[in-house]
Amino acid sequence: MQMLLRKVLEASRRLPLFYAASTASRGSAHAVATLAAAARRAPPAASGSLAAAPWAATQRRGAKMLGSDVKLGNVIQRRGRIYQVIKAQHSHQGRGGATIQVELRDVDTGNKITERFRTDEALERVFVEEKSFTYLYQEGDTVTLMEPETFEQLEVSKELFGKAAAYLKDEMKVNLQYFDGRPMSGTVPQRVTCTVVEAQPHTKGLTAQPQYKRVLLDNGLTVLAPPFIEAGEKIVISTADDSYMTRA
Repeated sequence: MQMLLRKVLEASRRLPLFYAASTASRGSAHAVATLAAAARRAPPAASGSLAAAPWAATQRRGAKMLGSDVKLGNVIQRRGRIYQVIKAQHSHQGRGGATIQVELRDVDTGNKITERFRTDEALERVFVEEKSFTYLYQEGDTVTLMEPETFEQLEVSKELFGKAAAYLKDEMKVNLQYFDGRPMSGTVPQRVTCTVVEAQPHTKGLTAQPQYKRVLLDNGLTVLAPPFIEAGEKIVISTADDSYMTRA
């Protein structure tokens, strides 16, 4: 009888501990459930947020550059707008100092404006994503490219390449510059081999002969080349300024 009373007494002392542990366990479970419900109720990440589009966020993170460093194809931010440089011409205006006149294209609207920067003026450059493609063919003003790894084809406007579109050839490796997930410009290799289809004959022994002469290329462009270059020859052209570099 005494042993039975002792067991009942010990069980009664353990009961508050069991109740406290059980209450704490239920409290923890309730807290977890509350956090999970809050996560489900949280709004999805916005399309412009870092989580949803990390590249879109980083490509707007610009770096300072001087006006003297502005080049064709650069993307800059000015007065809250994003522009691409489609023309750039350096000039010197006497005491006014060196300047650069640029033609800018608004990435969003396509509108073009002309601006003049001082060469020491600080500008905000925007970095873009660049992807490589293989040129396939052209129909009208549409250029068809192929992604070399997936073989997926992409159609873009010929205008993305500007005057450099004249150098496009079958199987040529080209690059597209992307901003906010859309192609905004295209570039060709810096050196391209072309065939001379027309050239004035080279006459030896004439001291008055000009140092360079105009030659017609197979892509329809006319460039300056040394007098010894003849029709049918292959020459290497700099696509940056359409200048002769060397014989191929």
